[in-house]
Amino acid sequence: MNDRIRVGLIGYGYASKTFHAPLIMGTPGLELATISSSDETKVKADWPKVSVVSEPRHLFSDPHIDLIVIPTPNDTHFPLAKAALEAGKHVVVDKPFTVTLSQARELDALARSTGRVLSVFHNRRWDSDFLTLKALLANGVLGEVSLFESHFDRFRPQVRDRWREQGGPGSGIWYDLAPHLLDQAVQLFWPAGQHGGGFSATAAGRAIYGLFPRDFILSPASRDFARYDACRGGVCAVHRSWFARQLCKVWS
Repeated sequence: MNDRIRVGLIGYGYASKTFHAPLIMGTPGLELATISSSDETKVKADWPKVSVVSEPRHLFSDPHIDLIVIPTPNDTHFPLAKAALEAGKHVVVDKPFTVTLSQARELDALARSTGRVLSVFHNRRWDSDFLTLKALLANGVLGEVSLFESHFDRFRPQVRDRWREQGGPGSGIWYDLAPHLLDQAVQLFWPAGQHGGGFSATAAGRAIYGLFPRDFILSPASRDFARYDACRGGVCAVHRSWFARQLCKVWS
């Protein structure tokens, strides 16, 4: 009797190749059964025994697939997760979960109505600095925390030609890096009181300071700022930047 969870992985880009496929293969009880990819040769070079299909719909219709993992461009998370849930599959979606709150609520309702597990992959819950801070807070070493500020700065003058740097829903540094920091804040300080939010942002970049060779999409910001009341009466803030030259402390 095969009691392993058979996993279907959508796509074989950076996230699948670097994180998801190796983690699935290394986790007892999971079996990476099939990968949906347009490049079978690339998949087979790493995982010769894994089946490859050309489109995600083949994973959804496969009765032997129990779980679908979705590490695809951000604006595809919602339609792919919805289709997988409607097909009766359990689903893990890479961060960010969706690009709108309404999409997230719809998927949550669908998972509840179908009785399927729906989860979000947040790999930076296991970073050593974060786990150390979590332990310090839990042991009361830092006392009562009223201000929490975290940074994820990435000085990179060369604008890469990827979907993250193109215009469109789910692109830009906010959707790429902020989910890590926001999730860490929630893990550290939840449950919390009321949540509010405010953002300050700049528009699309324009070869700023001669560092960037072409216009690029920041969506919503080159250096944006979010603060929300999530620290049990205190204030949390997160910062991300593509062209901040100075190094910032990760935790304040």
